[in-house]
Amino acid sequence: MTTVVLGAGAVGTASAWYLKKAGHDVVLVERQSEAGMETSWGNGGVIHASEVEPWSQPGMPTKIIKWLGKENAPLLLRYSAIPHMFRWGIDFARNCTPERFRANSKSNLHLALHSLKSLQEIGAETGINYDRATRGVLKIYRSAEALGNAERACAFLAQFGLLFERISPERCVEIEPALSDTKSTLAGALYFARDEVGDCNKFTQGLAAACAAKGVALRFGETVQSIETAGGRVTGVVTDKGRIAADTVVVAMGSFSAPLLARNGIRVPIYPVKGVSITFKRAGWNGAPNVPVIDDSKLFGIIPIGDRMRISGSAEITGYDATPAMARAEAIIANASSTFPELPKHFDIKASRVWAGLRPVSPSGTPMIGQTRVKGLWINAGHGHLGWTLSCGSGRVVADLIAGRNPGIPLMPAQGVVQAA
Repeated sequence: MTTVVLGAGAVGTASAWYLKKAGHDVVLVERQSEAGMETSWGNGGVIHASEVEPWSQPGMPTKIIKWLGKENAPLLLRYSAIPHMFRWGIDFARNCTPERFRANSKSNLHLALHSLKSLQEIGAETGINYDRATRGVLKIYRSAEALGNAERACAFLAQFGLLFERISPERCVEIEPALSDTKSTLAGALYFARDEVGDCNKFTQGLAAACAAKGVALRFGETVQSIETAGGRVTGVVTDKGRIAADTVVVAMGSFSAPLLARNGIRVPIYPVKGVSITFKRAGWNGAPNVPVIDDSKLFGIIPIGDRMRISGSAEITGYDATPAMARAEAIIANASSTFPELPKHFDIKASRVWAGLRPVSPSGTPMIGQTRVKGLWINAGHGHLGWTLSCGSGRVVADLIAGRNPGIPLMPAQGVVQAA
């Protein structure tokens, strides 16, 4: 069986890996010259079951309206994007009920834990060096109310496998001494010992090389133009380099999955949400954090990745524009500097990589993994802010589903897309 996977980000490359292991003849098509060069390049770097809660949560629609036009807002909706996302916005609001929020969070957690196990197995089998670190993650809070609310939310997820610990400000500083300057402002933190860190770009490129070594055909620098179908089933893919015959096609192109599938009359409710990160060399900042810190009140994360530091924390709804906005980057740095006062002494934005990528967000906040109404045409997209976290598990799940195997975890249906095979 010839299976063509479209998109060589973390999700697509993991899909190719597991499909090859299942015995498929796999072709991996990517418009960039290498794997992992778009949204998988500069994400936060944390593989975290601790962040499985979707953005579609109670109260969020009201917050987004309040944040309209504010450059320092954690989630900024541009006025120009509103006409293009009206239907998606209605679906998003429908998922903000407490019941749907809990169900979607639980579904993401099952997949996150499955994915973490799969990532660790791939790492052991391939020996890929991707700057993995296993020190856990600290999520800090400045009010007892916010900390208590977060603890209760995590306690619900703990029933399904989330491991966490509520800790004092003193314990925060023991785990991460870089927080000593702002200890007096902290109410406490949640510590997630199971969360890991790694360079998604390095991992994805290493996995692509491992795929090639097992016989996957890598077709980089090739842009998909259309998906061919006949008699209700997929027959091939047309690119700018020619036609590829296919028995099965897996669309794993992140935010760009939606416009591609729309050409086949398939509505995919995925909308791009731009995220910004700033990456710089750690050298010289001896007191830089060694443990990833996510600041709940300032809404940023600072993550050590190998010899680099990465700061992220922006969400901007502005269509398919992936240009990083300097105003958003500067707001993130200002927030990080208030928590880590030593940061400005060791940071030069001119010597940093300011990057933006488009998170593919579904209204439910859960990924869409399954077969479309066209036989043999599958989707593996819509992972939102959890693409790196869910990538290996999603690749494994789609390979299991195509083979007719039970993936071993409960799955949410891909709304509006999936139907029974």
